Amino acid sequence: MHEELVDHLTRTTALSRGEALRVVQDVLAFFDEPTDAFVRRRHRELQGQGLVNAAIFEQVLAELRYRAVAPPELSIRQLRRIVYG
Repeated sequence: MHEELVDHLTRTTALSRGEALRVVQDVLAFFDEPTDAFVRRRHRELQGQGLVNAAIFEQVLAELRYRAVAPPELSIRQLRRIVYG
């Protein structure tokens, strides 16, 4: 799976084939995270850094735009509902 990408990584980096395969699998798993799980995880992480909800939700909205498969536009209210139910 994704042999061409693994081949490219082994040619253009110092990664071994096994390491390149692991990187590809990790990246794919990261971007496979469902939107609601991503929102909850990032909320916890940013809250742990001392940010307040207003800043957290703005940051999460910005980050969602750059996901591999961007979800539909969400409002801050929708983000709050994902986090707090």
